Amino acid sequence: MKRNEELSKLTSVKEWDFIVIGGGASGLGSALDAVSRGFRTLLLESHDFAKATSSRSTKLVHGGVRYLAQGDIGLVREALKERGLLAKNAAHIVKNQSFIIPNYTWWGGIYYKIGLSVYDFLAGKLSLGKTKYISRSKTIAKLPTIEQKNLASGVVYQDGQFDDARLAINLAQTIIKKGGSAINYLKVVNLLKNDSGKITGVVAEDQFSKTRYKIYSKVVINATGVFTNEILNMNNPKHGKFVVPSQGIHLVLDKSFLKSDDAIMIPKTSDGRVLFVVPWHDRALVGTTDTLLEEPSFEPHALEAEISFVLNTARQYLAKKPTREDVKSVFAGLRPLAAPKDGSKSTKEVSRSHKVITSETGLVSIIGGKWTTYRKMAEDTINEAMKIHRLGNTTSKTENLSIHGNMNPEQVDRSNHLYVYGSDIPAIKALQENNPEYTEKIHPDHPFTIAEAIWAIRNEMAETIEDILARRVRLLFLDARAAIDSARKIALIIAKEKGYSQEWTNEQEKEFIKLAEGYLLTPYSPKNSLNNNM
Repeated sequence: MKRNEELSKLTSVKEWDFIVIGGGASGLGSALDAVSRGFRTLLLESHDFAKATSSRSTKLVHGGVRYLAQGDIGLVREALKERGLLAKNAAHIVKNQSFIIPNYTWWGGIYYKIGLSVYDFLAGKLSLGKTKYISRSKTIAKLPTIEQKNLASGVVYQDGQFDDARLAINLAQTIIKKGGSAINYLKVVNLLKNDSGKITGVVAEDQFSKTRYKIYSKVVINATGVFTNEILNMNNPKHGKFVVPSQGIHLVLDKSFLKSDDAIMIPKTSDGRVLFVVPWHDRALVGTTDTLLEEPSFEPHALEAEISFVLNTARQYLAKKPTREDVKSVFAGLRPLAAPKDGSKSTKEVSRSHKVITSETGLVSIIGGKWTTYRKMAEDTINEAMKIHRLGNTTSKTENLSIHGNMNPEQVDRSNHLYVYGSDIPAIKALQENNPEYTEKIHPDHPFTIAEAIWAIRNEMAETIEDILARRVRLLFLDARAAIDSARKIALIIAKEKGYSQEWTNEQEKEFIKLAEGYLLTPYSPKNSLNNNM
């Protein structure tokens, strides 16, 4: 997957069947669905793949226990089916994760055991395991860091966990492997229309060279998530608001706060939501919140009220009480929710299911949804586009389509941090064997190596420090200070690989550090020992 090779396709293809705008879950899914049906497909992303919402999830592939409580059986059933398919099609990045609900009342155990047995039943043959009621002592044995005062029992249920940004990269690789094209840092700045006002393509600008391309296509799909309204504005400035952004934040803590392979699910927080404490890349991920915002942004910041809410809730349930100083990284993501008709302000009222809308100009927009159901959202989107544009009736091929990196689950060694690369592992190991200096760690406290950075630049379209440290390896999300300490090292690697100047290196480093400081809750003070040149 090389960006210059993808760019060259822009001049060689006269007209595409599909242009998909947006390189997050719904865009990548839609492009893969279209290309696997045999359509000439191009995906354009204005930043990096999964830069916005799609790299900032709670890392769960789940049916949605909360939607079950709300009685939305259809949504739960669909998500459970998709969870099973994803675990089969991308076994290297999706794994079975057990969750424990700690109960502090005598009836809690019975109540959740019954509710989650329905969850298991709805999953049918794709169930990941039976829900079990466990005693107080068993709960403490499994969760040594749980708050023990008044603890009555626990309920264990199974769900899925994955690495969101990794899946995004693998989807982009699959699109290209299937004969389509996917390009990051190519921003759609306008829509092309014919004399009768129908969309015939887009104008896109390369964010590095500032070159503009006129690209023609039979269909344009708007899969820009929280930025949907921007593309709708280009199409028709009077369109009204279709998407409202809702912010969810996550705090990342040291593993000592969750000395367990089990996750904790807190079913009723003070605002009536659920909160998770999940083991992820040898850290504890705590989240999330649900705050309606006025405007979307590519770098949303956690609000003080959200940080306090997550810390306070975690303190009620964890024996070791986390403080701001314990937070290794904080990240915020925006959910693209389908706007309510009545202007309602509660995110509980805003639809979690997805909607496909078509404009008179032929623009097809996909809104709402979540990572778990990305494949089904894509299928619905392409079906609708084919109907509107009369492109025949080929059916979707993605239900059993293996995604780049997929391996036999028995062969996935999760004790090695490289497992998320799946079938690419031998190639990364070969890089290390041929260049022993590549075995050096990016940062001494974390397992990621220089070989992974080199691999990302050469094969995964990583163009900036942020692409590598935020999304190819997840260092920025796991430990923002370590990411800042590693910035120079990564800048020098990119510059050497791509022949960039010293000036570029300095500018990149400065830019990344400024961005990374937004992931910290306490001020950064540099450790000079790590900032040395390679």
